[in-house]
Amino acid sequence: MTISSLVLSILFIGIGATLVMDLWTVLLRYLGVTTLNYAMVGRWAGHLREGRWRHAAIGKAAPVRGELAWGWLLHYATGLVFAALLAAIAGEGWLRGPTLWPALLFGVVSVLVPLCVVQPALGAGYFATNTPAPLKSCLRSLATHCVFGLGLYLAALGVAAAGN
Repeated sequence: MTISSLVLSILFIGIGATLVMDLWTVLLRYLGVTTLNYAMVGRWAGHLREGRWRHAAIGKAAPVRGELAWGWLLHYATGLVFAALLAAIAGEGWLRGPTLWPALLFGVVSVLVPLCVVQPALGAGYFATNTPAPLKSCLRSLATHCVFGLGLYLAALGVAAAGN
């Protein structure tokens, strides 16, 4: 596999998996379930540029110009980084013939990033301990990252099929 085909594969897998996750969150919102507002991620990133890593409550922090766009950009950039990590761990063989379990396992493990990095930085605490229903919040994050793992697999299948 050439470097350019590897990069293209990672791009398509990362974007595809993130799109699958976004479709899941659209369904959740339709069902009345609150999901992450990516503008808050963008707000956090805006304050990060000023040296502020953690917030007591990101919703109460001063708004940042372009925060929604920054939030979505970071969301998709994270999907790309995760796709690259999965490709590095699972290897070229997996990219040529993707199987479900490595992608699903990676999706499950990836939930540690929001639970241990993003949520504390936004003021929700480690494992959402500062939210009204921490277990419910953690389970929702886990389900979303399982869907992301499924998206990694489906997108990789598409990339592999296109390459054959």
